[in-house]
Amino acid sequence: MTNKEIILRAMNELFHEKDSEAIERYWHKEYKQHNPSMTDGHQGLKNLLPVLDAGFKWKPGIIVEQGDIVITHSQVQGWGPAPVIVVDIFRLEDGKIAEHWDVVQEEVPASKSASGNAMTSF
Repeated sequence: MTNKEIILRAMNELFHEKDSEAIERYWHKEYKQHNPSMTDGHQGLKNLLPVLDAGFKWKPGIIVEQGDIVITHSQVQGWGPAPVIVVDIFRLEDGKIAEHWDVVQEEVPASKSASGNAMTSF
């Protein structure tokens, strides 16, 4: 399985299927989180699941894989009151997610953007 496939499976199983056992399967024991509102390790992910909106949806668009790094550009619904656009950067080690960074911004519809372009690739 490629690193990209690992990310896609991990995110789907944890966030869409709400399978908390996915944490053990796809996240490294020494998981390091760089999002300032989340903690390191498996417990931080476990704490996140019960507070996620029931309609949470992660929809990836552009995905780039370079060695042990996978970058996804996606739309997320249910993280807050409005959809957000997220760039996630994952570092994998031994086939598991070892580190995560993200950049999040509220989605602006194409009709309201200066260029008229959508913020997503889909």
